[in-house]
Amino acid sequence: MNSFVAFYPVVATLLGYLVGSLSFAVIVSRVLGLHDPRTYGSKNPGATNVLRSGNKAAAVVTLLLDAFKGWLPVALVHWFGKPYGMENGTMAMVGLAAFVGHLFPVFFRFAGGKGVATALGVLLATSGWLGLAAGLVWLLVAYTMRYSSLASLVTAVLVPVIYIMADGLVWYMDSSIALSTSVMSLLLVWRHAENIGRLVKGTESRLGKKKV
Repeated sequence: MNSFVAFYPVVATLLGYLVGSLSFAVIVSRVLGLHDPRTYGSKNPGATNVLRSGNKAAAVVTLLLDAFKGWLPVALVHWFGKPYGMENGTMAMVGLAAFVGHLFPVFFRFAGGKGVATALGVLLATSGWLGLAAGLVWLLVAYTMRYSSLASLVTAVLVPVIYIMADGLVWYMDSSIALSTSVMSLLLVWRHAENIGRLVKGTESRLGKKKV
């Protein structure tokens, strides 16, 4: 088995990417007979855009499944990876791979969503406290400002700061996790470039607004 130990992290990372490539906004919409979320609203295959269809149940299911696909690969490495030489470094790679899979899904011509729910799932599996902090920041901004994109941007910026600043207080910082979290945050901001433009112009859609 020792001769194959070096391949386990590579295989786990690949599987993480494939799981992340399952675009549940599209899958759930197809199963429920809804319009393809890539054809209305922001055209983003994510839970927020599915909500604009008016079907709240579909949006909730999409949100949960998108978060689950980020959580599952990291959790499996955390639970079962150590005997195979997979610890924090592999968790960081697998989580980032699942997130990238959502952004660029191989099963959907590499046209994916923005990755907010998937990133949250990754964070919850990496550290429940970090995931909880991220969720609370998102909810606070979303509730007060009514902009999903703004909540996501603020959370993306703050999560790496929270992770680094809480070192030794809530958890012990791991450099590989700090790096992967920072890369996810940068990618999240990049994926929200159009939203940033609309926020500046005051034309960004607010949460709860039906737009088909």
